[in-house]
Amino acid sequence: MRKVCVVIGSRANYGSIKSVMRAVQAHPGLQLQIIVAASALLDRFGSVVDVIEQDGFTPDARVNMIVEGETPVTMAKSTGLGLLELPTLFELFRPDVVVTVGDRFETMATAIASAYMNIPLAHTMGGEVTGTIDESIRHAITKMAHIHFPANQGAADRIIRLGEAADAVHVVGCPRIDLVSEIINGEGSDTDTEWLDREGVGGHISTEKPFLLVSQHPITTEYGQGEAQIWETLMALHELRMPTVMLWPNIDAGSEDVSRGMRKFREDYSPEYMRFYKNFPVETYLRLMKGAACLVGNSSASIREGAFLGSPAVNIGSRQDGRERGSNVADVDHERAAIVGAVRRQIERGRYSPEHIYGDGRAGARIADILSTTSLHVQKRIQY
Repeated sequence: MRKVCVVIGSRANYGSIKSVMRAVQAHPGLQLQIIVAASALLDRFGSVVDVIEQDGFTPDARVNMIVEGETPVTMAKSTGLGLLELPTLFELFRPDVVVTVGDRFETMATAIASAYMNIPLAHTMGGEVTGTIDESIRHAITKMAHIHFPANQGAADRIIRLGEAADAVHVVGCPRIDLVSEIINGEGSDTDTEWLDREGVGGHISTEKPFLLVSQHPITTEYGQGEAQIWETLMALHELRMPTVMLWPNIDAGSEDVSRGMRKFREDYSPEYMRFYKNFPVETYLRLMKGAACLVGNSSASIREGAFLGSPAVNIGSRQDGRERGSNVADVDHERAAIVGAVRRQIERGRYSPEHIYGDGRAGARIADILSTTSLHVQKRIQY
């Protein structure tokens, strides 16, 4: 039986790999190992580890690797701490393959540790084009990974052009879409209103009326501009004055700038039409996406899951520059009038036809099957 070790470092990581974890756990030829690390352990980012346990998974280890501060310096140091801690666990667990997700700094620590320790590394969501430091991290991990699970053919083609062997690249779709597909196909379409009222802070938000779902994170390559950028978004929301569900930002460098702007806005305006949340159970967030009149901010969810759902979205700024997107996305700069205008046009336009840019909802099972049968090796050679 092959031991598959999944490292989860953030709320986005978990949503991006949950369906794979379920499929590995259910597979007769695989044994699931789970390491929870970084911001997934922190209460101020929603204690993702608690959600993981509530979903029926048992973490095998926890790694505290966050240096507080949310600056470029602390992000680099946190990566270093992860690189100090993860090898000890890999040596203890002796996995046959390590699975790492996407493009975050904790993902880089996972990849380096696995590669240096001659443990085959599987990488999901590689080959994509975006803005920020994530672009560099994603392609660097591709060069350390031995098995590639891109979400679509365009991403697969880029991985091969990076010199990876074509037979190691498997177009499986994005595991995040698996969860969206389940929501669409009947596993509850109503938002958990009791949970929404119980959690978060701010006004009461009725999801029976048209509402906005907002998620805006710092842009690491524009460090120092986060507060001014989120202020433009908040003032646009204040002009719109629609019921608004808003997430706090992730832990990337500049997070405190974005959070400071949000706190100042709450103190200055006491917006009763808004409610703020640290985190959501994955399914609750997807139901909110499905029900929202418009998605606003710079999260990749608006582009990935949003296309599959046909949800109108307004993408702000450069964080998602270059990412393949559907017709549901309107792009604007950090300027309140442009944001207001785009949101109004999207709401007036209404829902879009679904586009399966990032898969068909069966990625998890495909990945588990491949992990159970593929040849595992650690020797690599550039293919040109």
